[in-house]
Amino acid sequence: MRIGYYQYEPEFGAIAKNLDAIRAKLEQTEADLIVLPELCASGYQFVSAEEAQRLSEPVPEGPTTKMLVDVAKRRRMHIVAGLPEQAGANCYNSAVVVGPSGFLGCYRKSHLFFEETLCFAPGDTGFHVWDIGPARIGVMICFDWYFPESARTLALMGADIICHPSNLVLPNCPDAMPVRCLENRVFAVTCNRIGTEARGGKDALTFIGNSEIVGSRGVILQRAPRDREELAVVDIDPAEARNKSLTRYNDLLGDRRPSLYHH
Repeated sequence: MRIGYYQYEPEFGAIAKNLDAIRAKLEQTEADLIVLPELCASGYQFVSAEEAQRLSEPVPEGPTTKMLVDVAKRRRMHIVAGLPEQAGANCYNSAVVVGPSGFLGCYRKSHLFFEETLCFAPGDTGFHVWDIGPARIGVMICFDWYFPESARTLALMGADIICHPSNLVLPNCPDAMPVRCLENRVFAVTCNRIGTEARGGKDALTFIGNSEIVGSRGVILQRAPRDREELAVVDIDPAEARNKSLTRYNDLLGDRRPSLYHH
């Protein structure tokens, strides 16, 4: 299976222009699964909840999902991408999952970071896993990685690959995701963006790049630079994520003792 990411710098608010750039890149890509950044076509640093609402779009009827479905059908690939989702009066930081058969589902970010809490409603979908044929994929968004329960929940639900659209500004995630993969024996594709945004008098946010694909044994298979666009695809065998045996006597998930994990 060929899995990858497209790390790039969207222009804030220029949704049509950003979607054109994504389309042009994906049209040249041979892959089974591609992950795009969090809020991949809108940009990240909203100055108000009203601005986030204005740039949000319904799922799956909005332009981002429609474009991704079109590309996924013609290129025979699955795509996971972040966007601001409009749902009634609420706006969510969401990610859509699409494939050759069309729209598959949507995940709303469980753990909002920093000023996202001023613009988005907390995600209410819970975590989900989609069977896309050669693999089962789960989705978490950016700051979700900070909570080990996110990746563990997806692993317990049977995910082989965690798709992780991100707009990372803190430095820790690229070195933490190998641990998430090791402790759950899953693959992960973290797709970050690059560039800086400083809008409405707010402090500048500089995104750290370093998108990466991590193997089910915690080995980094591919890592992007901090400050340059990169589309990368690697070959994996998703079946490697299904053997949770550590030794003759230890099973990674089977040895869990949930009755002791309380507070």
